[in-house]
Amino acid sequence: MAQVLPQQRLLLELLVMSGDIAVPRAETAGILWRTLDECAARHWIKKTEISPGLFRIEITDAGRGLVRS
Repeated sequence: MAQVLPQQRLLLELLVMSGDIAVPRAETAGILWRTLDECAARHWIKKTEISPGLFRIEITDAGRGLVRS
């Protein structure tokens, strides 16, 4: 079982409840983008740039499975 940090679980739960979200890429990497990058590295979410500096964030089946457990 993968070790999920509290902020990662919160992000995944948000995506399950709300569906896809759009997030602007800030010049400074804050906790949101660190968490997004961590989750993307573990293939729990997918990031797609939909316009310059704006990313679509969607949960994958692997991420959805973590929230259910």
